Amino acid sequence: MFHLKSEEEIKIMRKGGRLLAETMEEIKRRALPGVTTLSLNDHAQELILKKGGKPSFKGYKGFPAALCTSVNEVIVHGIPSNYRLKEGDILSLDLGFFYKGFHTDMAVTVPIGDCQGEVLRLLRETKKSLKRGIKNSREGNTLGDVGNTISRHAKKSGFYVIKGLCGHGIGKEVHEEPQVLNEGKRRKGAKLVKGAVFCIEPMFSTGSPYIKEHDDGMAIKTADGSLSAHFEHTIAITEKGTKVITGID
Repeated sequence: MFHLKSEEEIKIMRKGGRLLAETMEEIKRRALPGVTTLSLNDHAQELILKKGGKPSFKGYKGFPAALCTSVNEVIVHGIPSNYRLKEGDILSLDLGFFYKGFHTDMAVTVPIGDCQGEVLRLLRETKKSLKRGIKNSREGNTLGDVGNTISRHAKKSGFYVIKGLCGHGIGKEVHEEPQVLNEGKRRKGAKLVKGAVFCIEPMFSTGSPYIKEHDDGMAIKTADGSLSAHFEHTIAITEKGTKVITGID
């Protein structure tokens, strides 16, 4: 069941989401070979505080940082460290922004330096599935419609939907009901209604769809060490249609 938001609450979240998107753009530009993931985290936290927000993830369930930095086979919840990004890595940046009582959340996966064909195709098709999921997030549709759209795109592209991880509702809490699965049956699941605000976050891999916990107890990686990509937006169902909360425009 969605925790529905008023028009005024969605306006606040849209402002926070725009600030988050601006922050993410700056972090993406700094993600270059030789840069440490810890330095990206420090810059993200500095920007969030300057923009009048707070990092949503820091301290959440014990997570020690503002920014999740997940490299290559790590899908989500990668802890920033002194690891220096290398040419050919791919990096998932997942960031939450708490602003005037509400959270927003987004993620992108970026190539580090010169990445080759299949790697870039993984990123491109995962991102494309997010766009298709958003397009199918219309009032009257269901979360099953959204998940089905994403999983069908993964299969068509020759990639695998990561099992055991999903999107979520969002608002006063960073994670709210319902779960937003990347698989599903058409016309099944929670119905999309005005005031619903949630995160769609497809995660694809080049190999196994299964996961295992990293040694640090926080990060989640692919079971077979295959590459993974992760994209996410916060969206809202409004009187004027579906709005991407975490967009710059």
